Amino acid sequence: MTSYVENEAEARFTFEIEELVEELMDSVLASENCPYEAQVNLLITDDEGIREYNREYRNIDKATDVLSFPMIDFDREADFSVVEENEAAYFEPESGELILGDIIISADKVRSQAQEFGHSEKREFAFLVTHSLLHLCGYDHMEASEAQRMERKQEAILTEMGITRDC
Repeated sequence: MTSYVENEAEARFTFEIEELVEELMDSVLASENCPYEAQVNLLITDDEGIREYNREYRNIDKATDVLSFPMIDFDREADFSVVEENEAAYFEPESGELILGDIIISADKVRSQAQEFGHSEKREFAFLVTHSLLHLCGYDHMEASEAQRMERKQEAILTEMGITRDC
């Protein structure tokens, strides 16, 4: 697994960003039975930066906590067989890794939401990355049942990793 992290906000946390992202990738992709080595690009920005991306890509002129840009057009969540039909579009030629997509996180939102919800910045960051990784695996939360399913998966992954609301 490979994660490429760009920290344009120069945000500092009490945890190692790259290490945590790779641990989360391993856990999420194992839970989704991904048969491939994969790669993800993560950009850490601030509220103004994510507001610009949100405006540009979603026509929503406000800051948000995380944006997900999946590379794969899944027919069903985590059905990785779809990538076999068009390997050139989904795999990095040099590494052979499956390109899952891009994640953009606001460091400002990580901090403010951690405080608002009464847990650590590590928990909030891990929650947002896990949430986004599930989006990159084809999950969505447009319907209440989809949202509940996604929330259960997120909580199970984070609990298994020991990243609970208590930390």
